[in-house]
Amino acid sequence: MNIPLNIDWQQILLHLFNFIILAGGLYLLLYKPVKDYMEKRVAYYQDLEDKAQEKLKSAEDIEAEYRIKITEVETEISEKRLKAARKAEEAAQQTIDEAKKQAEKIVADAKKHAVDERQKMISSAEKEIAELASSAAQKLMQESMDSTYEQFFESAKRR
Repeated sequence: MNIPLNIDWQQILLHLFNFIILAGGLYLLLYKPVKDYMEKRVAYYQDLEDKAQEKLKSAEDIEAEYRIKITEVETEISEKRLKAARKAEEAAQQTIDEAKKQAEKIVADAKKHAVDERQKMISSAEKEIAELASSAAQKLMQESMDSTYEQFFESAKRR
């Protein structure tokens, strides 16, 4: 056969066959393992991403629970503070009431004591007045008697 441009079809087929063997060998030796490695790597990182998302969601759930618990604790603390304030106010009011009762008792006792002292002073003054009046009456009587005796003696002397 007369082949134009000196092309040998057998050589072309052999080169084509070598190229197919080379491409197949490279595919089997390089492309497929690299592709499998890349898929495994993508799967690994996707798995890590999924786990991270799961942990993030779990952490957000825990954070939400803690926020709810913190809110509950803050509410409970404010209620306990209000109760403590009420108890303190009640205790203060009770102390004030007791102090008022004691003050009223002290004032009543002082008034009673003052009345008793007044009565004692009045009775003492009455006794003193009676003694003074009695003493004054005795003195007057004595003077009047002395004066009567003196008049009697003077009239007796004149006679």
